[in-house]
Amino acid sequence: MSSYRKDTIAEIAKAPTAPAMPAAPVNVDYYGEDVFNANAMKVYLPKDVCKKLLATIEQGAPLDPSIAGEVAHAMKKWAMDRGATHFTHWFQPLTGSTAEKHDSFLEPEGCNAIMVFSGKNLIVGEPDASSFPNGGIRSTFEARGYTAWDPTSPAFIKRHGNGATLCIPTAFASYTGEALDKKTPLLRSLQALSKSTERLMACFKAGKKKTTVTLGAEQEYFLIDKRFYLQRPDLYQAGRTLFGATPAKHQQMDDHYFGSIPSRILNFMNEVEMELWKLGIPAKTRHNEVAPAQFELAPMFEEVNLACDHNMQVMEVLRNVADKNGLVCLLHEKPFAGVNGSGKHNNWSVSYGNGNLLNPGSNPHENAVFLTTLCAVIYAVDSHSDLLRMTTAGAGNDHRLGANEAPPAIVSMYLGDQLMDVIEQLEQGAPKSSKQAGAMKLGSDSLPPLPRDATDRNRTSTFAFTGNKFEFRAPGSSQSCSEPNVVLNTIVAEAFDMIAEQLEKLDDKNFHSGLQKVLQKIVKEHKRVIFNGNGYTDEWIAEAERRGLPNIRTSLEALKALKKEENIALFEKYGVMNRREMESRYDVNVEDYHKRVHIEGEVARDMAKNIIMPKVVEAYSAALKTNEMALNQGFPGVDSYVKSLGEGYKNLTAAIANIETALAEGVDIVKAMADARKVVDALEKIVPDEMWPLPKYREMMFIY
Repeated sequence: MSSYRKDTIAEIAKAPTAPAMPAAPVNVDYYGEDVFNANAMKVYLPKDVCKKLLATIEQGAPLDPSIAGEVAHAMKKWAMDRGATHFTHWFQPLTGSTAEKHDSFLEPEGCNAIMVFSGKNLIVGEPDASSFPNGGIRSTFEARGYTAWDPTSPAFIKRHGNGATLCIPTAFASYTGEALDKKTPLLRSLQALSKSTERLMACFKAGKKKTTVTLGAEQEYFLIDKRFYLQRPDLYQAGRTLFGATPAKHQQMDDHYFGSIPSRILNFMNEVEMELWKLGIPAKTRHNEVAPAQFELAPMFEEVNLACDHNMQVMEVLRNVADKNGLVCLLHEKPFAGVNGSGKHNNWSVSYGNGNLLNPGSNPHENAVFLTTLCAVIYAVDSHSDLLRMTTAGAGNDHRLGANEAPPAIVSMYLGDQLMDVIEQLEQGAPKSSKQAGAMKLGSDSLPPLPRDATDRNRTSTFAFTGNKFEFRAPGSSQSCSEPNVVLNTIVAEAFDMIAEQLEKLDDKNFHSGLQKVLQKIVKEHKRVIFNGNGYTDEWIAEAERRGLPNIRTSLEALKALKKEENIALFEKYGVMNRREMESRYDVNVEDYHKRVHIEGEVARDMAKNIIMPKVVEAYSAALKTNEMALNQGFPGVDSYVKSLGEGYKNLTAAIANIETALAEGVDIVKAMADARKVVDALEKIVPDEMWPLPKYREMMFIY
């Protein structure tokens, strides 16, 4: 192999590993120490102010603006006690990442200085709204925008070197009031779903309670040694390998999934979890994923707005801790071809008061509510599968969806045998029996409890019921959790309202029979979206087409859902997004897609032309000389080897020209890159190993 690759592998092999230390007593007193949470508020805030703020956070009460000054003073004192000298409004623009502008607390006072943080500093900030993606909402000369404090997501400390910054989660809007971020529509959708849930639960005489939407976001990622990463322009420019032949051994032995975690990786995971726990992020599960060098982190369930903020922090912590450990965390959906990509499984549920509406329950009233909620979700997913598919659109996820480790682009629901049996009985009339045991009737008749794990797991399903929640498996690993939950909240709100409107017309005597008819109609009209089989097969694609389910294969096609009149009307009805906001998101996402593809095309061209081609020419020239010398000395020639290199050289020249044409014309860039990849990957297998200029898959995925 090339000397620099050999040296890199030798360096990794010699790198010292952390010495084994005796187990210390477990102490998690530091959990949440870098969060201005309820515990901190009770220490730093006056009692009456703390009570008002906690009422907003925990009960959804309107924020009392008069307390802002005292909250700001307490927050500054708390942050300075932890070493913070600066503050920032931490927000989530349409770039897909987070943004922050740091201001110090320092304020000169003559020859001295004091540290100041006012209520105004806390409540509102003013970043440049025209410099972030906005889809034309803000022109370059119309720069004003605002960040607004979100008190329901606690402020936290971000540590960096010897310093620290107070980060205040905020929404981001334009001067004219449109949302320019991921958080604002999420908060609006939560408000919409809360109203619709309260309306539906009133039909069941459940009283007025708080609606809580919960999320558990499983985060998949790859880790590779940083020294390999720095030798791959495609990784540090595009986030994925644009070239790379599949090694002889990859994931086909199924020996990496849940395997013993390598010590270097385990040290990394321990440090990640410590950082997350300090931030009050309940990281719970860690394990090897299916592909070599692939891993997963899963937190416990949290309220969805907080969970979305926490997931953005999780991704940053993964990257930062990896860098400290000489690793690089790859969050791209498909960093390596030929093996599993990475997703972000969105586990969603909704509760009313203390009751999870997706828990089958143990009495007739709870079961009626559960079946109503289940049918509402069936209605929502079938009616708005285009919107759910839209939330997974992205240049990276296009390489993953429909591959052999991710759900297909067809949105379907998995319920499992037992629930499917109930649904089928409901379609024919009142459910009377369960596949397990007991009478099963709706309403006042006895409906036995379903076990909490009433279903198998179907990893090929886009949207699967998993006991007391739905797991939306299609979002990509680098994507924000906000969009899928904005859509889920909104479409379920519509479904709840649709059912409530019909139930409100029923008197007590006819309520259960009327409810049965409503749910029966939903099942008959929307059961086409339920599929419990293998979503990876060609047969399912044909079956889905027969059922009339859309198969939206590409991101550009999926994003069109944002421009459909019926979808704009839906989001405007529930006050989640207006026409201008939806159309701007379409423009932003389409532009993002084209920019990413164009960047990849340029990187692929440059690598093929300036890194790979010279080595192919060198190998070809050496082979020609070797062949000539062998023939001159009466030895067998290497004609076939020379021919294969010559053909590869010719094909690579043509592939580079095709990429350049595609880039110039702005079309077929993805195809031109894919064609070039076939040529380069074939050359990787015939060019002598000592001449190949890039770290190979067998090195990056197995040596760390």
